[in-house]
Order: sequence, then structure tokens, then C-alpha cells
Amino acid sequence: MPNVTVVADTCHYLQPALLEEYAIDQVSLHVLLPDGSQRRDSSYNGDYSDYYEILANSEKLPTTSQPSQQDFLDVWEPILDRGDDILSMSLSADLSGTFAGAQAARDSLGERASRVALVNTRSVAGGEALVVLAGAAAVRAGMSANDAATHANAAREQMKIWFAVDTLEYMEKGGRIGAAAAWFGTALKIKPILTFEEEVEPVERVRTSKKALARMGWYLEKLKGQGADCWLVQHISDPERANELVKMGTEIFGHAPTVLSEVGPVAGTYLGPGLLGVGGMPSSFMRP
Repeated sequence: MPNVTVVADTCHYLQPALLEEYAIDQVSLHVLLPDGSQRRDSSYNGDYSDYYEILANSEKLPTTSQPSQQDFLDVWEPILDRGDDILSMSLSADLSGTFAGAQAARDSLGERASRVALVNTRSVAGGEALVVLAGAAAVRAGMSANDAATHANAAREQMKIWFAVDTLEYMEKGGRIGAAAAWFGTALKIKPILTFEEEVEPVERVRTSKKALARMGWYLEKLKGQGADCWLVQHISDPERANELVKMGTEIFGHAPTVLSEVGPVAGTYLGPGLLGVGGMPSSFMRP
């Protein structure tokens, strides 16, 4: 059976050490800044402070774009040339055309198309990160690309994610607000807590950042009770509160999070500074 290489888009925002540990290659999305310049999502190398300063102070929302078909092929073809199959994992097809772009790129490969297995993670940021890790763990355990895709899809069914945002304005401007649209207008002075099932869905509203932090800690307790002991924390421009969540979660689970990272420009454009996210899945998906 041929070796398998995992390729993901960049909207998971896994820390570089995990990308290296699981040998995950990336196909980058792009962000177009208000001044007309364009950057790859991957080019920030985990330091997003300049980008979020632009986002917070710009009247015009930056725009984002999916990888081109050629972007996929530029990453995939050297992998196929060396004899590896590919497990390609993409953010939710309901949020981006990235998965459709991966399908088009695979279809262009002719006879080699059968060597590429595709996964629509049906999530983004932390949710996507957990599904990508599950797929990568399956590959590392020796599964074929197709079997690893099945394993990743099973992980997605048990992955849970909550995120709190300072405002819904970024999501509304970017057209990614989903069922939370019902809160827009009435939610400007509250801290919405949301989840991502098939779309962004509202969970509850709290009045202060302190209460949002407390509810996220409560959700970590719930995740443990559900057996979702592979857990994560993500944030945008809020490392202090993220570290508070890490302390809470470490006491709850008895171990550090698998993922602690900041969400970068493409996903962050629609979530906005001040985001806090927590999530989890059963750790058995990391030991297939």
C-alpha cells in the first residue's frame, strides 16, 4: 500500500509543531487587504497582530479567496510524483468554495484522481483542526487515504465546538452569519456564544466577557462528561483569556490542550478580534 500525505487548507490554524509532527502539508487561502495588496494566509507564520490592527481600523472589510485549482495541483503533483497518495481536507463547503476547488483539481488529474481522497470537514478553525488531526492520526497509523477519510468523517460526527465573539458585525458583513442572523441588531451589546453544526448556530447570549469566559469553562466540563477529551482552545487577539481557559481546561481534563493557537486572517476576517473558542472530540480518534 502506498504512503499517504495529508494536505489541508490553512483555515484550521494548527500550531506549527503539530503540522510538523503529523507531516501535514498545506494549500493556502488568500486575503486581499483594503490597500489592494494580497497575502497568503500561510505567510503570516502565526503572527497576526498587524492583520488584526488593519481589520479593527478599516472601514472596508478585507476580502478572502479560496485556493485556485492550480494552487492545489502545485502542492499535490510533487506528492503524487514521488508515489504517495493524498488525503485532502478542506474547511466547510458551506462557507467556502475551497472543497469544490479541491474536487475540480482532483478531477483534472485523470487516472491519478483515484489516488486523492477528499474530506469536507464541515467546520472551520478549531472544528476543522480536530478533524484534520483525526485524519492525520489515521494516516500515521497506516490507514489508506480512503480509510483515513472515513475515520476523519467519523470524528467530525463527534466533534463539538463553541466560540464566543465580541460582535456579530464581522460575520454579518462577510455573509457567514447563518442562523445567528436572528440575533444581529439586538446583539450589539452582548457577547454571543455560537456553535457550528451544519452552519453557524446561536447557543446563548451573555452580557460580559467575564460571563462568556465562565460559560466556555462550563462547556469544557460538559465536553469532558461527553468523553471529548482531546480538547482545544483558540482565540483572536486575546491570549490572556485564552490562557485562562487553558488553566481551567487543564484542571478539568488533567492534561494540556492538544491545540492552543490563534485564528488567522481568512477565518478571522469573519469572526473578529476577541474571539474565544473551545472544542473537543474523543481522544480515541487520535489512536485509531
